[in-house]
Amino acid sequence: MLNKSQVEYCLEVMKEMFPEAQCELRHDNPFELVIAVLLSAQCTDVLVNKVTESLFKKYQTPEDYLAVSLEELQQDIRSIGLYRNKAKNIRKLCQMLLDEYEGEVPRTKEELMKLAGVGRKTANVVASVAFREPAIAVDTHVERVSKRLAICRWKDSVLEVEQTLMRKVPKDEWADTHHRMIFFGRYHCKARNPECPECPLLELCREGQKRMKKLNKAK
Repeated sequence: MLNKSQVEYCLEVMKEMFPEAQCELRHDNPFELVIAVLLSAQCTDVLVNKVTESLFKKYQTPEDYLAVSLEELQQDIRSIGLYRNKAKNIRKLCQMLLDEYEGEVPRTKEELMKLAGVGRKTANVVASVAFREPAIAVDTHVERVSKRLAICRWKDSVLEVEQTLMRKVPKDEWADTHHRMIFFGRYHCKARNPECPECPLLELCREGQKRMKKLNKAK
């Protein structure tokens, strides 16, 4: 695994590559962000943004989502994967916001995780982006990059990846690091075709070096 100085170097390179990295889910308030992140599970941000462009015009409050039938809400998000289950969770979440939080999105990760459809990753994203709370949300990109670069171990769970990053990254850099690692994984260290030949971190990346050996042998 990489030592602390190597991890710092990797993160500095990501910062140079993606200095403007930020949440790509479009939203105007914490409530819209919760809905967008819930919809983004196993789905691209691009598709979510297409759907929420009209969704957020029609539904602006928890009451709005509860004022229509489940079937109507399902139709409005039909192009998104797992739309039936997500529609049910949105309605449960909205009811809970009204019953327990006066219609407002709670600010703490612990309270956010009590909401329907909101797991640890979603809670971390909302706490970080909406409320500027220090958090590292481990999605597929963050997990993949962390393991390929040996910041953590291949066998680590998502929670273990999060805990390792929290140990190795200064707390005041958690939120920025989260976004930079997502951009690095989404646009450079991709799942299927990572850009290893052009990667400035290749000399530190055993996974990338293995891939390059295979590429060279295939030539």
